[in-house]
Amino acid sequence: MARMVRMLARTARDPKRMRLWFDVFVGVVAAIMFSVAWPTLHLTHQVPAAAQPFIAGLAALPLVLVRVNPALGWAISAGSALLIALAIPHQAGSHLPFQVVHILVFFPLLFAVAVRAQMQIVLVAWVSSALLFATTMAGADESVASSAFGWPIAMTGLVLFGLLVRWLVLSRRALVEQEEVSELERARRTVLEEKARIARDLHDVVAHHMSMVVVQAQTAPYRISDVSPSARAEFESIGASARDALNEVRSMLGVLRSDGQLPDHAPQPAAADVLPLLEGARRAGVPIDWTVEGPLHTVSDTVGLALYRIVQESLSNASRHAPHAAVRASLIVRTEIVDLLVVNAPGESPADGTPGTGIAGMRARAEAIGGTLTAEPRPDGGFQVCARFPSAPSAIAAPFAE
Repeated sequence: MARMVRMLARTARDPKRMRLWFDVFVGVVAAIMFSVAWPTLHLTHQVPAAAQPFIAGLAALPLVLVRVNPALGWAISAGSALLIALAIPHQAGSHLPFQVVHILVFFPLLFAVAVRAQMQIVLVAWVSSALLFATTMAGADESVASSAFGWPIAMTGLVLFGLLVRWLVLSRRALVEQEEVSELERARRTVLEEKARIARDLHDVVAHHMSMVVVQAQTAPYRISDVSPSARAEFESIGASARDALNEVRSMLGVLRSDGQLPDHAPQPAAADVLPLLEGARRAGVPIDWTVEGPLHTVSDTVGLALYRIVQESLSNASRHAPHAAVRASLIVRTEIVDLLVVNAPGESPADGTPGTGIAGMRARAEAIGGTLTAEPRPDGGFQVCARFPSAPSAIAAPFAE
């Protein structure tokens, strides 16, 4: 008994298993109905022996469509009932226009139509069934004739019960969907709270120290005597780079605190900002040369942001892994394609070509807008980043070719 209960519980949790068992049950019931309708058909109707299995099949076998296509099963059952009532005479001792098995199969099919079919089909099935039974059953016998309107009323009650079940199922489904939405909203709120906490931590750990770097770089020429012009320019470059980094950190903090939406007062970098980025790297002491072909203003904001971040990460990796090595950047903007190539010469130590989080992030940015990116060591010991993406996210990027 306990084993059977566990099996039923597993079946109830698995919709596919439940549908399978339901189909098996319906098939068994239809087979039983057929085995009853065939041998007893000659008792109620005058049918040749060769036609009896076909007439019995029309009475019983439409039941197998009760789950797959109840409207089709009902149509076959109703049509065959009308045909039998009009074309096949019944025996002298029988007054029913068609078999009891036919009626027993017709009822669950009509109920299934009311539960699952479109409302237009439900209306047609209800009216047609009421008229069918009101006309064919009216002359069955005196008791039935006296209650000819009882069959339409019974059909109406069956359809209304099916619609009630239908509305209960739909309301339950809507309730489950609303609960899922509420659960997603709770998870989203948890994520937002975690992002706010991260934003506070970033502000405490990063923003404060970056502000101190800016202050120290700006005041160093006044605090330290005999500062040469080259050293003063270096301090100014450090201060400018630190201010840019501080502004970007504050922008990211705004994103974390605003549900992923960028703050209106902190626009994101675009393709045109790549040139100031390269100039800033040169002021910071990176031996870099670059070539830019094509109008940068034609690149969309989404692609421009990805381009800026990829160049920024490439320069950062070159400075970190190959300090003082020459860097060459090439940016070509065409009508639909943007090509980027950043190459650095060998550093003092061999470059590490193992992909890290920075390279993975660049590749993810490129793929997010329909582009491609490769980052790999060069044969001379240097390193290169090659990227190709569409000038707008809707364009389709071809594979990169240097």
